Parts: sequence; structure tokens; C-alpha cells
Amino acid sequence: MDWKEHITSNAVICHGQACIRGTRIPVSVVLDNLAAGLSPEEIVKSYPPLCLDDIRAAMGYAAEIAREHVLPIKRTA
Repeated sequence: MDWKEHITSNAVICHGQACIRGTRIPVSVVLDNLAAGLSPEEIVKSYPPLCLDDIRAAMGYAAEIAREHVLPIKRTA
């Protein structure tokens, strides 16, 4: 799957945040819901404009960001 087919950014929609194409639902909202333990099916039920491919695209987008940006993480012994 090519996440770029499902994710868009427009300066006049949600202040340029990455959103699911055709909606005003930020990718961060999808990722926050996944991080909170909701299943993709539960997210689609809560946000009817979304489909499962949109959820997978959000995860692909996040994976690409994680590959490109390294955040400092406190190391433990």
C-alpha cells in the first residue's frame, strides 16, 4: 500500500496537519486511537468517513516518519 494515496496536507485544512484524504481527520488522531488500544475496526466505527486502508496508511505514514526522524530517548541500563 502507498500511504501517499490516503494522506494529504493542505495549509487551509487543519492548519496543514497531515489528514486522511477527503476528511478533516488528522493522522495524529488515528495514531492516538491506535496507541490508546483501539482496533482499526473500532476507529472506523467511530469515524465513519474512514476505511481500514486509511488506518493502514496512517500507520505507514508514522513508520516513514520514524525512519526519517530520530528522537532522543533516555537510555536505561
